[in-house]
Amino acid sequence: MKNPVRSVARNAVQSRAWKRTSEWIRGTERWNQLEDEFDGRYVKAEVVVYFGDRGPKFYQLAQWIPVLEDLHRKHRVVVVLRKVSALNLAREMTSLPLVLKRKFDALQTFYHANDFKVALYVNNGMTNFQSLSFAPMVHVHVNHGESDKLSMVSNQAKSYDKVFVAGDAAVERHRRAIIDFNEDALVKIGRPQLDVDTPLELEPSAAHTIMYAPTWEGENESNNYTSVDLFGPQIVEAALRVPGARLIYKPHPRVESSKDPAMSEANTRILGLIAEANESIGDESLQHQVLMQGNILAMFDTVDVLITDISSVGLDFLYLQPNKPLALTDRRNDTPRLNAEAPISRATPIIDETTIGDVEPMLKEMLLTDPAAEARHELRRHYFGEGEKGTSSELFKDAISRLISDRTVALESFHSESTNAESSEE
Repeated sequence: MKNPVRSVARNAVQSRAWKRTSEWIRGTERWNQLEDEFDGRYVKAEVVVYFGDRGPKFYQLAQWIPVLEDLHRKHRVVVVLRKVSALNLAREMTSLPLVLKRKFDALQTFYHANDFKVALYVNNGMTNFQSLSFAPMVHVHVNHGESDKLSMVSNQAKSYDKVFVAGDAAVERHRRAIIDFNEDALVKIGRPQLDVDTPLELEPSAAHTIMYAPTWEGENESNNYTSVDLFGPQIVEAALRVPGARLIYKPHPRVESSKDPAMSEANTRILGLIAEANESIGDESLQHQVLMQGNILAMFDTVDVLITDISSVGLDFLYLQPNKPLALTDRRNDTPRLNAEAPISRATPIIDETTIGDVEPMLKEMLLTDPAAEARHELRRHYFGEGEKGTSSELFKDAISRLISDRTVALESFHSESTNAESSEE
C-alpha cells in the first residue's frame, strides 16, 4: 500500500510550481554571488552611467559604450546596472568597471560611499528615479539616439539637471512638446556615438547600392512610422527594377519579429521578391541582400542612396554621409505636417500614397543628380551643429568636464545624508 504522505510529497516535488520555485532559489543564489563579485567596493570614478533595465533594452546603452570608454580615459567611469541580464551583456562588451545593485538600499549605500559627480541616463526607465534621488550628483539625460519620433521627447526631461541633445532641431522638439520646461537644462553636444570608427560591414560593389532601411511599427499608432506594411513591397519592387543597382534590405530588428499580421505579411513578401530577383544574378557582388543583423552605421560608406522612415537611421545617415541623397516615407500622407515635425524631410523626396508609383524614376534621378545637397548640409548643421565627424565627441567630453568641475565646487558647501526616495522593490 502506498504511503499517502510520501505520494503527496513526491507529487509536490515533481510539480511545475516546485520546479519554478527551485529555479528561482538557485537563480537568487547566483544573483547574490554576482552582486558580491560586482559590488564596486574599490571603484574610483567621477561618472556613473546608470542603466536599470533588463537585457532586451541593452541596445540603448550598447551604442554609448565606445563613447564611454573614450571618456574613461579622461574621467573615470563606472556602469551601474540593476538587472543580471544587462550585466551579462555588459561583461561581454566592455572592460569598463561594472557594478550590480539589485536593491534600492544597496544602490544608495554605494552612492553615499563614493564621490561621484555626474550620473548619465540613456533612457527614461522607471528605476531612474531611484538614482535621481541622490542629490550630490549632477543627473544628465543623454538618450540613445536622435530622431524626429514623438517618443524622443518626454515630460520626464524635467526630472534631470541637464539634458544632452544633438542640436537646434532637438531644442525645437522639446519646445514644442513640453510645457513649462527650462530650456537652460539643454546642452547641445552633437551625436558622439557616430564618431566611433567601425569596420566596414557591407562589401562594395560595381552596382549602385540602394538601401531600404525601414523602422518597426512602434508601441502605439502615434509612434508608428514604418512603411513596411503600406509601401514596403512596392518600394522593393521599384528598387529591383533600377538598372545597374543592387538593393540592401536592412529593416529594424523588430520588423522580423513583429506580431502585426500586415507587417509580417509584407516582410515575407519583400524577402520573396529579393530571393526571386537573385535567381537570375550569377555574380554574388551584384546580388541583392537581406541584412537582418549587423551595425547599419558600418554599412553607410557603401550605400549610394538610402530609403528610410522617420527614425534615427535617416539622421545618422545625414550626419555620416551628408553628400549622399536619401528619401523618406510618410505613412500619414501629410507632407506639411511631416515638414514641420521632421525638418530633414524638407530636403528629401517623400514616398507616400501619392508618389509610391513613381519610386523607380525617383531612384534613377537620385543616382544621377543631387539638387538637395546644399539643403542637406544646412540641415545637418541644424540637427548636429557645426563641425565634422569627431566634433561631437569633443563637445561631449568638454560638457562632462564642466559639470564635474562645477559640481566639485558646489559640493564643498553641501552636506546631505538622507533621501526620501521609495524603493518599490520587486
